[in-house]
Amino acid sequence: MTGLVTVDSEKRLVLVSGRAHPELAGDVADHLGIQLVPTTALDFANGEIFTRFGESVRGSDAFVLQSHASPINQWIMEQLLMVDALKRASVKTITVVAPFFGYARQDKKHRGREPISARLMCDLFRTAGADRIISVDLHSAQIQGFFNGPVDHLWAQPILVEHVRSRVDVTNVTVVSPDAGRIRVAEQWAAKLGGGPLAFVHKTRDIRTPNKSVAHRVVGDVEGRTCILVDDLIDTGGTISEAVRVVLKAGAKDVIVVATHGVLSDPATQRLQECGAKEVVVTDTLPLPEERRFDRLTVLSIAPILARAIREVFDDGSVTSLFDGNA
Repeated sequence: MTGLVTVDSEKRLVLVSGRAHPELAGDVADHLGIQLVPTTALDFANGEIFTRFGESVRGSDAFVLQSHASPINQWIMEQLLMVDALKRASVKTITVVAPFFGYARQDKKHRGREPISARLMCDLFRTAGADRIISVDLHSAQIQGFFNGPVDHLWAQPILVEHVRSRVDVTNVTVVSPDAGRIRVAEQWAAKLGGGPLAFVHKTRDIRTPNKSVAHRVVGDVEGRTCILVDDLIDTGGTISEAVRVVLKAGAKDVIVVATHGVLSDPATQRLQECGAKEVVVTDTLPLPEERRFDRLTVLSIAPILARAIREVFDDGSVTSLFDGNA
């Protein structure tokens, strides 16, 4: 079986993958019922990257899957080169599938003389030849407006909520945002978990120091309740682990941490193990090697959502319909 699915004489779906997260790409291909297009990718001695596809993709609708894991700049560059190769191979359309979209946290200027890196990322993919972007839980929804073309912003919330509901008594749950800026997401979670109370952790952050914040106190009702602490990503784990401690100190019965993207840069694993959380739940939008895993970590598959979105885009269907019209 090849990596091409022939629907009719004019429409063909092609799925290609970079080297950042081959396990996820394989799972998505399995859900689509196809095989990945054979791809050669290698590094020259000076760090330059070479890519080539092993079969014809002419006239196809191509989907290029690459999650921007560490080393992030290498995998972004590889995906850009794959997009360029597809364009020069005369594909019909190119969709960049980036489950974790790199540089998304740099979506505005905090001070003068700073870049808006998320906008530059979108410009790079557009210039390389991408017609569309699919991503999961962008750091902020405004990034959709940075790309001059369609952006399908997928939610991991359905699979995360389903897992959490199986673990808790929803009548005794408080959804907690790690900061005031994520309250909207916490509201959506609370609605899915039966409309319980909300809380947030009041904190300060030094914008001149990456990955460092100081949590102060909890605003909201958490005493004696199971708290679901929700965020879009966990990087070094400093913010979320400190928030867990603050919530427990305020009298919470226990805390479950939920995030879409498990970046887990050092020393995140140690911090999460020691913070007191009952469970830490992430999806596999990023690869998680064994050395970053621990007993209380649960990793859920994002492949079914990605595969359904790819199929809807290919069939000219509705991606929004996958999320009850809320995406």
